[in-house]
Amino acid sequence: MVNMERIVLVALLAATVVGFCSPGAIALGDNPSVIIVGAGMSGISAAKSLSDAGITDILILEATNRIGGRMHKTSFAGLSVELGANWVEGVGGDEDNPIWEMVNKLELDTFYSNFDNLSANIYKQEGGLYNADVVQEALELAENVEEISENISNALIAHGENDISVLTSQRLADHVPTSPLDMVLDYYTYDYEFAEPPRVTSLQNTAPLPTFANFGEDIYFVGDSKGYESVVHHIAKQFLTTDDNGNITDLRVKLNKVVTEINYKADGVVVTTEDGSTYEADYVMVSVSIGVLQTKLINFVPILPPWKILALYKLDMGVYTKIFLKFPYKFWPTGNGTEFFLYASERRGYFAPWQHLENEYPGSNVLLVTATDDESRRIEQQSDSETKAEIMKVLRKMFGNHIPDATDILVPKWWSNRFYKGSFSNWPIGVSRLDYEEIRAPVGRVYFTGEHTSEHYNGYVHGAYLAGIDSANMMISSVNKQKVPNQEHRDFI
Repeated sequence: MVNMERIVLVALLAATVVGFCSPGAIALGDNPSVIIVGAGMSGISAAKSLSDAGITDILILEATNRIGGRMHKTSFAGLSVELGANWVEGVGGDEDNPIWEMVNKLELDTFYSNFDNLSANIYKQEGGLYNADVVQEALELAENVEEISENISNALIAHGENDISVLTSQRLADHVPTSPLDMVLDYYTYDYEFAEPPRVTSLQNTAPLPTFANFGEDIYFVGDSKGYESVVHHIAKQFLTTDDNGNITDLRVKLNKVVTEINYKADGVVVTTEDGSTYEADYVMVSVSIGVLQTKLINFVPILPPWKILALYKLDMGVYTKIFLKFPYKFWPTGNGTEFFLYASERRGYFAPWQHLENEYPGSNVLLVTATDDESRRIEQQSDSETKAEIMKVLRKMFGNHIPDATDILVPKWWSNRFYKGSFSNWPIGVSRLDYEEIRAPVGRVYFTGEHTSEHYNGYVHGAYLAGIDSANMMISSVNKQKVPNQEHRDFI
């Protein structure tokens, strides 16, 4: 009986979204009021969709002093670099990635990320490059295992079997990476993309990966002084008022407003912020990260139903740390085929993937190294000077003791930030499609959006953008008196 109830709920929600997937003005009657919690990509995308549909009584409450969320530029050693999202992933396929279209419209500087020569750029733990032929053989084996894993995934889905982890599929393919070389290639393939290791990551929802299958396999690095966040501003300016200089001045956007409580009833919501202010509306759209929803920053009154809490707690919030380092001069190879290189340590994921930024910032002498998951959390709990010392030891193993110390270091700390608690969501083993429907499902007049609510594109900028539209359409259907079940009183078991 319970399973049937859940299936009916999902079917009704799916039918609702399908019925209102096209943008445009609709007949609404009274103009309802909506509070949007969070001014990141999803929150702004949802607000614009509501505004386009005629719902203009909108109030956006943002905890920080800016809009953009995890798309955030900052100044580093005289450059404008991205603390968070940095790439447009999924370009060149049959479908157009909406983010790529906006990036081109805004004429942002982008750079194709070419990993084709990786076999010639992998460094041993104690120094020196691996022989390119040896690496190529290991790469071909890894690619073969990926193909086997994808076939396993398709077979599981076709036969309605339970999901397995990527690591389990590797075991079935009789290849679990254990050597430093195999581990760094494995890290580059999975952790570098999903911010978590194969033992955690779902096979069915990553093989094949919808982003690349639908939008194309090309990846472009955004390296523009205007910042990747200008895409969010571009969307916002289409429905919010601005001054003559293009700055958003709309009074419907309130910055430095940390939402701490959402009180929801059958006839509306009351949202309370940390400074003691209260705001009333007919609906609320919560666009904070899944990491924040898994903390106690926002208190829901009444408490969210158990089915909702369980669904929210099942998803993972990955941590992806891009560390920028500035040097007095270059000591690494430059030119074609050298941009990306790997460090193969017996300690998996230890300052493994590297990128020089000579293409993006010529003459800057800046390197970018990425850490994820437990390494990211460890790094966030130590000083930047300690992190710099660790990194310099790795670099001296790769390039020799003669190299200079970094003059500047930038270590983003997304996990420690209470307004984010991580970088982006990852779909772990044990989360079903039905769980995803419950993650994105509203509870009474409380709606949810964010990249974590995007079934096919979670973790990506385009996922955040499309999720905002999707969640807004769900709300619009409710405003139009569509019969969406009130899930507030559903049983847990």
